[in-house]
Amino acid sequence: MDSHYDQVMKARDAAGQGVKQYFAYSTVLDRAAFVEWRAQHAYEFFDLPEGKLAEAIDVGLAYDFPSRWWGGRVAGLVDQKGSTVHGRLFEIQAVDWPIISHKEGGVTQMSVERAVKVKVGGEVVDAIAFCTNPVRASNEGPISPRFVEALVRGATAAGLPSSWIEKLKAQA
Repeated sequence: MDSHYDQVMKARDAAGQGVKQYFAYSTVLDRAAFVEWRAQHAYEFFDLPEGKLAEAIDVGLAYDFPSRWWGGRVAGLVDQKGSTVHGRLFEIQAVDWPIISHKEGGVTQMSVERAVKVKVGGEVVDAIAFCTNPVRASNEGPISPRFVEALVRGATAAGLPSSWIEKLKAQA
């Protein structure tokens, strides 16, 4: 458990009702790693739902956050007309949103929420994704090979298209 646990629990208490559409494209898709992270932070009571294959439109990946933990730059989303990013769309109860925010780096302000349009099941829906906090964005240093490996593991585990997985591998 870390120092953010109490902050997350207070946010859960204040969350209220409702559901948020969450577009995940990054390391959260690596179920084994997510379960490990969840245990490390005492969130065993929360389980990420199955989710649906989805594709965020008019965005691309930008390796724009230098991470000491990952040993290089990690990816966030940026506006990119005509491009898409593959992932999964999850329905997250409002009470559980602070856990997602913690996992994605929102609690530490490494990332921020952003609206995305997502194609799922033949329709386009509004969702929330996380991207690099603009005040912390930088293109200095190399892309983290370890992060790319985690992206590939997650994309594979999530059943994302093989063409997307090959595109991710090319970043290593």
